Amino acid sequence: MKKYYTRACNFYYGSTSKEKIKKKLSLPLNGNNLISFDTIEIITRKYKKKIHIREIKNQSNKIKKKIKEDIKLITRKKKFKGLNFLNFPILMGVINLTPDSFSDGGKYNKKNSGFNHASYLIKKGCEILDIGGESTKPGAKDVNKSIEWKRINKTLKKVRKLNKFISLDTRKSWIMEKGIKNKVNLINDVSGFDYDANTMYVLKKHKIPFVVHHMQGTPKNMQKNPKYKNVLLDIYDFFENKIKKMRFLGIKHNNIILDPGIGFGKNLKHNMTLINNISIFHSLGFTIMLGVSRKRFIKDLSGNNDSKERLGGTISSSLHAMMQGIQILRVHDVNEVNQSIKVFKSLNFK
Repeated sequence: MKKYYTRACNFYYGSTSKEKIKKKLSLPLNGNNLISFDTIEIITRKYKKKIHIREIKNQSNKIKKKIKEDIKLITRKKKFKGLNFLNFPILMGVINLTPDSFSDGGKYNKKNSGFNHASYLIKKGCEILDIGGESTKPGAKDVNKSIEWKRINKTLKKVRKLNKFISLDTRKSWIMEKGIKNKVNLINDVSGFDYDANTMYVLKKHKIPFVVHHMQGTPKNMQKNPKYKNVLLDIYDFFENKIKKMRFLGIKHNNIILDPGIGFGKNLKHNMTLINNISIFHSLGFTIMLGVSRKRFIKDLSGNNDSKERLGGTISSSLHAMMQGIQILRVHDVNEVNQSIKVFKSLNFK
């Protein structure tokens, strides 16, 4: 049976968006009048075509029904416990308390450096702090849970006092339980809750918000010739099936974030396809997060080898995602990305 997917496209911003919505010439994205769209791209595994919203009524009953169902999800305001996406995108600041992360390993795992960095990120505009004690860079090996907890324990307890939204970056249910006891607000598992069979039961037990992240393989092998039939639709199906499984297990809330996992089991072509078409995931009805910060695809495109010198690529790809209505950007350079967003929106969201 042929499956149809829908992607919102042809966006408008600021006062132009508001005016078009008022005249019913475009539809608000995620219930936000500051960004709207007037075109839907219908995609199958064999073809795709764009349809203006005024032309929906002229489509076959099957396609018309699919578009109308998805538009309800695309235009619905995304409510999330503890977060407000009206002024999108909000920034998730990375705090790697590891000796070996790909761009800042060993920088924040000393005495008070993690806490000091968290304070700095908040000052510069970060709304979510993402704390992790295990590197998941390509080729990384698993870390013992006790070692991982020892790396993050003290900093987590200090950061909690800053009264900010805290995300715990871990694949292990044991770490999740400890983090939840320490009042973390969000679980961010790069394995998509596939690494540890108990993780979904932790989510159900505590009813805590979480990120469903896509990764093909494991950090150790994920970049060894990753393959997809259609990377965009395969990952869409992954999200859809994962949510169905979670609903079956009894996880009922909608405090769910979807992250397609740039650089996690993807080559350059895969990453570019995802970034260019990221708005397809709005039709799943959940908040979307994207992590492009300092990623390898920037080097592949620009020839810059040092991960710390990929700020330009981080900013340009972040702004590209913002223009498709992505609600959360996970970044290392909070000050610089926040500055670029403010200036860009002042110029384009008038």
